[in-house]
Amino acid sequence: MRPDPERARLAAEALARARADAWARGERPGTPQRQQNQAHEAEREGLTPAGIPSLSWSARPRRDDPQSLTAAVGGLLSARGWRERAAVGAVFGHWPDIVGPQLALHTKPESFDSGELTVSADSPAWATQVRLMAPQLLKRLAEELGHGTVRRIRVNGPAGPPRRGGRLRVR
Repeated sequence: MRPDPERARLAAEALARARADAWARGERPGTPQRQQNQAHEAEREGLTPAGIPSLSWSARPRRDDPQSLTAAVGGLLSARGWRERAAVGAVFGHWPDIVGPQLALHTKPESFDSGELTVSADSPAWATQVRLMAPQLLKRLAEELGHGTVRRIRVNGPAGPPRRGGRLRVR
C-alpha cells in the first residue's frame, strides 16, 4: 500500500513546525545534549563559545522563506481546489499498480466525472470481469483517494460496428 500523499504532506508540515518550535525554544535537533547545555551556560554568562551558535538566534520560518517544491505544489493544489483532480490523475497514471498487471493489460480508465470513473475494456469478457470486480475496485480506489471520491464505476466494452436504423434484415 502506497502512503497517502496528503497524509505525508501534513506529516512533513507538522515536523517542520515542531523543528521551528524547537529552534525557538533553543533546542537544536541533532545536536548532542552536552553542546546544548554548554550553549545555555555560555548564554547565561553572556559568552558564546566558538563553534556553538547563540541561542538568541532562531530559524523561524517566514512567509518569504523558500519552501520545498512538494509543500509549494501541495499548497497550490489545496488553494485552487485541485487536490481531488490531481489524485484522480494519479489513478490514471498508476492504473497497473491499483488493479494489477493482468487486468491493466485489458482495461484502462477513460474519464472521471462527478464521482463516476469510466473504464474501457478490450473485450466483452474483460468488461464483465471488471463489472464483477467493481466492489473490490471501489474499495481499492477509496484506499488510494479517500472515501467517497469514486462512488461508481461504469464499464464500457469494445465498440462494435455501427448499427443501421430501420427494419431488421437478413442477408
